[in-house]
Amino acid sequence: MVDNIAIIGAGPCGLGCGRELDRLGFGGWQIVESNAWPGGHAASVVDPAGFTWDLGGHVVFSHYGEFDALLQEVLGDDVYEHERISYIRSGAHWVPYPFQNNLRHLEARVAFECLLGLIEAGGGSSEMSFAKWMEATFGDGITRHFMRPYNQKVWATPPEEMSATWIAERVSVVDYRRALENVVLGRDDLGWGPNSTFAFPRQGGTGEIYRRLAARLGERVVYKRELVGVDADRHELRFADGSVLGYDALVSTMPLDRLVGAIDGCPAEVAEAARALRHNSVAVVGVAFEQPMRSETCWMYFPGGDVPFYRVTNFAKYSPQNVPDGDVDRYSAYLTESAYLPGAAPKRGAFEEGVVAALTTATVVDGTPPIASVHRIDVDYAYPVPTLDRDAALRTIQPWLMDRRIYSRGRFGSWRYEIGNMDHAVKMGADIARYVLGEGDEDVWTP
Repeated sequence: MVDNIAIIGAGPCGLGCGRELDRLGFGGWQIVESNAWPGGHAASVVDPAGFTWDLGGHVVFSHYGEFDALLQEVLGDDVYEHERISYIRSGAHWVPYPFQNNLRHLEARVAFECLLGLIEAGGGSSEMSFAKWMEATFGDGITRHFMRPYNQKVWATPPEEMSATWIAERVSVVDYRRALENVVLGRDDLGWGPNSTFAFPRQGGTGEIYRRLAARLGERVVYKRELVGVDADRHELRFADGSVLGYDALVSTMPLDRLVGAIDGCPAEVAEAARALRHNSVAVVGVAFEQPMRSETCWMYFPGGDVPFYRVTNFAKYSPQNVPDGDVDRYSAYLTESAYLPGAAPKRGAFEEGVVAALTTATVVDGTPPIASVHRIDVDYAYPVPTLDRDAALRTIQPWLMDRRIYSRGRFGSWRYEIGNMDHAVKMGADIARYVLGEGDEDVWTP
């Protein structure tokens, strides 16, 4: 019998769990959040100059009815609908996304190398390392010119140390016949992927979704309470302010390694497995210019080592309200992301200057327009890295937790990047709410 459910984290998963418990008429739950605001990784901020920034390049699309219903409930028609327009900067060329589908935009010799490698590739398997999978799936050309350098920048981890189990719909696997036909016929191939169309809130950034949802849940969401300890035997949570909260079941969306580290008397093998989990960090630098927003591009990828960022989002394109007074005839705004290893954050000041300069050298902006704002956010836990030993570690940790009625879900709770989008997280939250109450099974998270 469950009378009291504690939820750690007011991000998409935690709020999705609370919303579902409320919908089911279950009253014995509370969300506890360490920050002073909701949203987790999907939060947004307004900088001192009045520009809105997300904590990364988020777009709103959905695989699940639960997420669709949530969006309609909190946003209604208060969204912009976009068709994805995205490019990869490869040398001096802008290649439409996905790179491997649109090789005709490359210099002829590079396009030939990519096609030849694709034709000769034998085919990859999820049992391979990510490095071997790239070579086996795309051949040397695409791997060398795009896949390897780009993924090294994103993950800040050698592909040889990563598995290929996360690929699924994250990477376009194109048949060489289709790639060749696109080149010969001069055809662009742009429609791949679940985010080929997407929505974005009209104001407030992505975080507006979760501010509105949290407001609906009211006083059941408690802020500025940092978890410092878990007594799994007594079913008690301890917080930095000295308070204690009891529970019958615990749904945690905090990073899994930190959760395990907070549990009293955690077995050595579970603690060791948690230490094996790896993540990267990302410096999000928002740069706004006094230059009109003219580009129709949504976002751009940068595999090259000549610029620090791996992705740039044309943030004023998503919503005019991301700039002061919605004045896109005066302002443009670019959200840049640069990954690094935890604890190795780039030096402040010089790094931001390098980002601003790189936006010009990469021809994202024209000339050197006046700077309206530069705002940096360091996201410590950005991507859970799918290392070769990740799944073995999870098989040790998750059953031990669930035996104690502790359910770790969400982007970093599950530690599975392949189910780390917002819609996945909200669905995991709704699923675990029903599961804990004995009213359904989980569809997204699996053992």
